[in-house]
Amino acid sequence: MPIIKRSDLPTYDRLIREGRPVLPPDRAATQDIRELHIGFCNLMPDAALEATERQWFRLIGESNRVAQIYIHPFTLPVFDRGAEAKAHIDKFYDDFEDLKAQGLDALIVTGANEETNPHVSEIETWAPLKELLEWSYDNVTSTICSCLASHGLMTYYHGQKPSWRDTKQWGVFSHRVLNRNHPLVRGMNTKFDVPHSRFSEISRAQFDAAGMTTLIESAEAGVHMAVSKDGFRQICLQGHPEYDRVSLFKEYKRDVGWYQEGLSDTYSPFPANYFSDEAMVILEDVKERILAGEKVEFPEAEVEDLLENTWADSARSFLSTWIGHVYQVTNVDRSKQFMDGVDPESPLKK
Repeated sequence: MPIIKRSDLPTYDRLIREGRPVLPPDRAATQDIRELHIGFCNLMPDAALEATERQWFRLIGESNRVAQIYIHPFTLPVFDRGAEAKAHIDKFYDDFEDLKAQGLDALIVTGANEETNPHVSEIETWAPLKELLEWSYDNVTSTICSCLASHGLMTYYHGQKPSWRDTKQWGVFSHRVLNRNHPLVRGMNTKFDVPHSRFSEISRAQFDAAGMTTLIESAEAGVHMAVSKDGFRQICLQGHPEYDRVSLFKEYKRDVGWYQEGLSDTYSPFPANYFSDEAMVILEDVKERILAGEKVEFPEAEVEDLLENTWADSARSFLSTWIGHVYQVTNVDRSKQFMDGVDPESPLKK
């Protein structure tokens, strides 16, 4: 959260010139200190539904130590759910129509399983997602779209449909901050890791054509973060900063299981830059034995001990900054998008 400029101490002016979060006293006096209400639209399949909840809830909670945050989980009727997942949703999730009536300060929309669900360009199937994104643009202070949801936004708003890769882009990749003066990334490490896991992709050229600003990019994995022209109302993430240390490993184990069950014709490639040399020795041996027709018990516990998380700090830094900016510009009335005096076309401009 920002500090208040309570005197003419020159340090305050220096920080303001650097673009640091310093709030003028007149602006601070108009702010009502209150809780934030963040919508969480979970589009992940049944098997990952609760794990995705935990990942994002954990990241949000660890990124904030000041504001009281109410997270409102909900989903959309874009594919059928099993009985267990449906019972979980019925018991614990909010209804989107109710949330629309109450209002939200911010919104996070997760990705979905590209390999088992229709492509986002099939508007008829994904009409509820299109409706959500259209509503959020005019009613929510800022919306984060993760992975497939970001591809939906680019398709529906900008006519930029994602391309489909022959192989999955997955692993842990080094990224750089391109626009270091943008408020959402100012203060972050200028180089850090982000996990990716996707077949579809929006290129840098497509983000540029849409008039969006790319903030974070990888030479190997492409664009991770891009924002709308106003700099804040729409945020696209192609990577998965919310992933746990073991998330890619569990996905790898799932894919290998599909091969063993005859549901896939090819043995899963290893996620890039993720497994240590020691873990690779173990997993290469498992692969050889499985390809030789052996019945192999997957060495889950042994490999998990060898995994590292190299992206959590940068993820928390971004979420903390995002939450702070939402808090500064959102209206105390949840039915209104911004506090009085904030320009929707440039909400982060002081």
